[in-house]
Amino acid sequence: MSITQKINYSDPIDFDRTQILVVDDEMSLRELVSEVLTDDGYDVTTASTGEKALRLFAETPFTLVITDIRMPGMNGIDLLRKIKAENQDTQVIIITSHASLDTAVTALREGAYDYLIKPFEDLEVISAVVDRALEKVSLVVENRLLLEKLHINNQELELANVFLREMAIRDGLTGLYNHRHFQETLAAEVARSQRHKREFSLIFFDVDHFKTFNDTHGHPEGDTLLRILGQLIQERLRETDLAYRYGGEEFVLLLPETSKEGAVVVAENLRMKIETTPLKGAEIQPMGKITVSIGVATFPGDGEEAAKLLENADQALYRAKQGGRNRVVVVED
Repeated sequence: MSITQKINYSDPIDFDRTQILVVDDEMSLRELVSEVLTDDGYDVTTASTGEKALRLFAETPFTLVITDIRMPGMNGIDLLRKIKAENQDTQVIIITSHASLDTAVTALREGAYDYLIKPFEDLEVISAVVDRALEKVSLVVENRLLLEKLHINNQELELANVFLREMAIRDGLTGLYNHRHFQETLAAEVARSQRHKREFSLIFFDVDHFKTFNDTHGHPEGDTLLRILGQLIQERLRETDLAYRYGGEEFVLLLPETSKEGAVVVAENLRMKIETTPLKGAEIQPMGKITVSIGVATFPGDGEEAAKLLENADQALYRAKQGGRNRVVVVED
């Protein structure tokens, strides 16, 4: 029979209800040990063979097993090995005689906690050995609970650190990455793309007539608009794209391994999405809707350094503004 149950150490041990299994083929010895431990307040079960003990152990996760070393069929050493194979935390006490102390030493090497020598000259020794074994169980429980608590605390600390690190690189209003994180990411992407000879693109844009919106509706409504735009931007991103709030009503997208043609498609889709989304207060804007102007620049053709690439994207955005707004302009236009 396969032994699958384990002792539940999630709660402190109640020693008045600790379950002990006594295994011996001699009825008189079983009854003697059982009587002593029952008087001590323990819940005692007995078995006459190792095979029966193993079946009982499969049904009940005994905290402590006391077994004679010499029994017909499965002996105490074999029973010890099988119990330890299933649950290292179960403590096992071996009963032996003066004539087989060398076997008791073998039992200790196999993981037995201690041994009792029969015949018993003093019955109190049974209680004393059992108490020490259960103290070890209690110590194991306490140590395990402490380790679990430390593990939980470490997990909570790590989650807190992750949260703080995330907050440090996020814009508090829109939830997009912030300006500082953009500068760090842009520098890293330039270095990576130089090393691997790859393209990437920047989409730089801002909200048309945003000052008019703020002056008309107030800054709280302006913040609400920026927050909604942040959500729209995130919804339109591809899996590898990164979005940042550059500052005020300005935003920037970083598109790794994206050509200028591909970036223009992304930019135009984003522009149309914002233009066609019904937004509160849009009807009194100069165009009767919320729109954005967009500039597109691509590495390395529009700049091999981060500052130059961003400058060209900004210039393309400026030209989009000058050209009537609500449009996408690339550097070479």
